[in-house]
Amino acid sequence: MTDILTVHRLVKRFKSVTAVNDISFSVSPGQCFGLLGPNGAGKTTTIEMMEGISKPSSGEVRLFGEPADRRAYERIGIQFQNTALQDYLTVEETLKLFAAFYPVTLPREELIELCSLGDFLDRDTRRLSGGQRQRLLLALALINDPDLVFLDEPTTGLDPQSRRNFWELVQGIKRRGKTIVLTTHYMDEAQVLCDDIAIMDQGRIIERGSPEALLSRHFDGVMVHLPKSAAEGRTLPFEVLELDDRLEIQTGQVDRTVQQLTAAGIPLDGLQVKSPNLEDLFLKLTGHALRA
Repeated sequence: MTDILTVHRLVKRFKSVTAVNDISFSVSPGQCFGLLGPNGAGKTTTIEMMEGISKPSSGEVRLFGEPADRRAYERIGIQFQNTALQDYLTVEETLKLFAAFYPVTLPREELIELCSLGDFLDRDTRRLSGGQRQRLLLALALINDPDLVFLDEPTTGLDPQSRRNFWELVQGIKRRGKTIVLTTHYMDEAQVLCDDIAIMDQGRIIERGSPEALLSRHFDGVMVHLPKSAAEGRTLPFEVLELDDRLEIQTGQVDRTVQQLTAAGIPLDGLQVKSPNLEDLFLKLTGHALRA
């Protein structure tokens, strides 16, 4: 099966700064592929080169098995981080306006249902909530019925409920067989939506694979967290990672770890046990918190 997107040795330099530094990956049809990393990692610069908005300093982007050209770009849809909408138009008028730009579009009623726009079709776009605006922008990215959809930080600034509502929309798009490239710095978002991820830091890909495979590769067991104050003046009988306000212990035997803490005189007030997630992985790989 031909990869729908291939990136080969992509580099982007801005004078003395190398924003994207020799990265390669491919995306299979029907996947949701995630580019993860903190602000400034190079995610948006990478996605802009894939979209044809920015020209690489070196390297190649191939779409649908061929060098990226105008015909290929007509088969993609893009939801940008920031999009200006025409003032004084309603949601429905905005859909009609953007539909006029394309020779082939998704039926309007189908698009309205897919992106849950029905409750505010008559509302001026200036009066949309953050979640409603993002749903409209998603609809505009899908209006030409693209085979490949780019979503660049689509839930930044949304409240938790709006983020989860948006996730449901993306999962609906996946069920239609669309291929999605998603950039995000929310690890829970990537873990829910993505089939395959590349973790970026300082312009490089530092790890690649499915969320499950990456966590299995780097962690054995669970994480035990304790307040830093619990261990003041005491020596712990195992390796400990110091975070901002807590200590982290990776263990495959929680009962034994708790027994060892008790034997060492460590108070257990505030102890938490959690399964490792992608943010823990990023911390382990880079030594700094993802949202720093």
